[in-house]
Amino acid sequence: MNLDYWTEHFRRNALDRPEPDWNAPVNLRGPALSKLGKSLQQFQLGDGGGPAYLIAWNHQRLLASDAGLKALVDLWFAEEREHSRLLGSSLKRFMVAEIKGHWSFSLFCGVRKLAGVQFELYALLLTEIVSHVYYKMLRKYTRDEAVRGMCALIIRDEAGHIAFHRARLAAENRRFGRLWELAFRLRGLAAGTVLWVNHRGALRAGGATDAEFYRGIWLGMDSFIRGLRGDLECARAGAAMKPCAQMVAECA
Repeated sequence: MNLDYWTEHFRRNALDRPEPDWNAPVNLRGPALSKLGKSLQQFQLGDGGGPAYLIAWNHQRLLASDAGLKALVDLWFAEEREHSRLLGSSLKRFMVAEIKGHWSFSLFCGVRKLAGVQFELYALLLTEIVSHVYYKMLRKYTRDEAVRGMCALIIRDEAGHIAFHRARLAAENRRFGRLWELAFRLRGLAAGTVLWVNHRGALRAGGATDAEFYRGIWLGMDSFIRGLRGDLECARAGAAMKPCAQMVAECA
């Protein structure tokens, strides 16, 4: 994996980030605002309000293997903390308090700690894919312009995170067969279901449907798998590595 390519991507992505207009008039009221507030609370906690870093029991072994990799992981999680800042600003906009914990987040962190860093990286990848779908649907269905602006920034970042994971797996240069694909899809659907249980109300209040959400999850995983296999074919054929910008565009 070309660490310099991806380090430059994250540094470049920190530029040209128009701040949402948090002072714009709020036109959400009643149950729709209440459901959105609860959803944003949980994402603010998960995207950086909690332990915004690798937390698996053996994660230091991975980071110690390459100083460039540690610097890249630092940049990745700096973006996650930026998401938490944006989400915190949205909560202030709606006069909703931040939360310090939630059962689903506590369970997620507990599994990540115990299962090891390779499992944790897969779990975070699947979280990126399902969150990418969530933010796309939130941007589509919310009537709040500031939240839409926030979603646009986070969607851009999530596409980069997904592409980064794709490059990381492609660099392993191993076979990702049908059993791996089945397990990947099942894990993705499970991660999506946990998200949907907690956030369904906020999206459905704007007009989203269950079918649209799960279709988005399926297509996101399909795109990732096809892209990963394409990257591996190029590598084995000795073709030049795709530029980061192209991979990010493919994951957008």
